[in-house]
Amino acid sequence: MGRLSKDRRHRRVLEARLGHSFSDQTLLDLALCHPSALTGEKPASSSNQRLEFLGDRVLGLAIAEWLMREFPAAEEGELAVRYNALVRKEACAEIAERIGLGQHLLLGPGEERAGGREKAAILADACEAVIAALYLDGGLPAATGFITAEWKHLMTAPARLRGDPKTALQEWTQGHGRGVPVYKEIGRSGPDHAPVFEVRIEVKGLPEETGMGSSKRQAEQAAARAILMRQKVWTENE
Repeated sequence: MGRLSKDRRHRRVLEARLGHSFSDQTLLDLALCHPSALTGEKPASSSNQRLEFLGDRVLGLAIAEWLMREFPAAEEGELAVRYNALVRKEACAEIAERIGLGQHLLLGPGEERAGGREKAAILADACEAVIAALYLDGGLPAATGFITAEWKHLMTAPARLRGDPKTALQEWTQGHGRGVPVYKEIGRSGPDHAPVFEVRIEVKGLPEETGMGSSKRQAEQAAARAILMRQKVWTENE
């Protein structure tokens, strides 16, 4: 099979996860194009930056409406706290990791070598751009359908939203005199388009834990989460 057919297969996989088949494929292409991929005289508008701007607003509207519906008795202050946690960049990066968005991005050679597919900032921006592409291609129902499906676990786990597992673990270890956790990649398997990383985490005075994920960062998060749960810092319901 040629490269084009392989790319199309990958694109169908992504569209299935997004819950939407694009009528205008150029919108999805644009959402996946990082500025580093631009060459020659191509304008900045050829990257996903403008879509990121729109997607941030679409996400905000969808989350605000969802919170109003799900928490009818909540006061403005509580709604604001929940809203900020759900629309922040960390949440967008986590969703991007969950759907394997990094493997679909178009990056420049330098950013590719620098591990751009795993960078939280790049993943978050791409996630917002994809939301905008969904909105422009399928209207608000397409965008909110994706947001509802992928943000649901965050909506029902407010305690986790105070920080991602790596951040939460480092705060806990430093607060308990255990220094900074050390992460080491110990394995990688699977094909290039769908790799599986395994990471070991070491914390002073504690048994090691391992985590697996479709990116190195996701594996690190899984390992950190495992220690947090083992030490009962987090529970299954968080």
